[in-house]
Amino acid sequence: MMATIELEKSPSTMSLYYRAVTSKKPGKLQGDSLPTIKAHLRNVTADLGKLAEYRKVCGFPVSGSLPVTYPHILAFPLHMEILVNPLFPFPLLGLVHVRNEITQYRAIGNQEAMDIECELVGPDTVGKGLEFSIITRVSVEGKLVWESVSTNLFRTKTNVEDKKDKKEDTFSADNMDYWSAPENIGRRYAKVSGDSNLIHLYAVTAKLFGFKRHIAHGMWSKAHALACLDDQLPKGPFKVSVAFKLPVFLPAKVQFQYANTGDTIEFRVKDQNGEKPHLAGSIQVL
Repeated sequence: MMATIELEKSPSTMSLYYRAVTSKKPGKLQGDSLPTIKAHLRNVTADLGKLAEYRKVCGFPVSGSLPVTYPHILAFPLHMEILVNPLFPFPLLGLVHVRNEITQYRAIGNQEAMDIECELVGPDTVGKGLEFSIITRVSVEGKLVWESVSTNLFRTKTNVEDKKDKKEDTFSADNMDYWSAPENIGRRYAKVSGDSNLIHLYAVTAKLFGFKRHIAHGMWSKAHALACLDDQLPKGPFKVSVAFKLPVFLPAKVQFQYANTGDTIEFRVKDQNGEKPHLAGSIQVL
């Protein structure tokens, strides 16, 4: 099975969430692999007003080029189009974002026209369920300038042993700071990103999905980390990879730790006491 979605304009994420809530999904994989679903959007330029608000929410300074995480925002409606497509078998609400990897081959100007292509791949069977990814490629004038792999987990029973990461984190920080993640950061980020998943908005809506309080978006944590490291980011091509660990319940005070070795910057987001991990990431020069 295969579907290619050609979009003439970026769809409303609110209408896509409505489709996600009202559609019925089997919750089972048909065969060994997911169907091939692709989504394309051509000639995309950033809205400067929305871009300015995104910088403000995430902490990025004003610049002539897009924050490295911003193409993810532009691609997010395409991700949702794939996930609400009738061929995709799993319900959107309840999916867990576990990893995100971004490769930037060159900085993208604030008003450059981009072509965005997204493709569903997977799944891989793991102890906690099925992991699948959406690969996103952003091109300018036919040349690849940015790509990402966003990996999500659909929780279900499998025959694979749940191999919990028992390895001790040998990361040693050279620098440490504290962040305050306010009670409303989920709603503020939802407004600039289009990601209005109920687990991020209010405690009462998060409790519908089994959370004691609402939680911060993982991609806000990643973006804020990169904003804090903005003056240390490589000028040429680089890759930034993160694994999302324990949720950040809002409001929260967390530790941001990092170490810069030249070609690599390792960073962590941990709880206020520096014990429980929320995010582990690295930036590598290519």
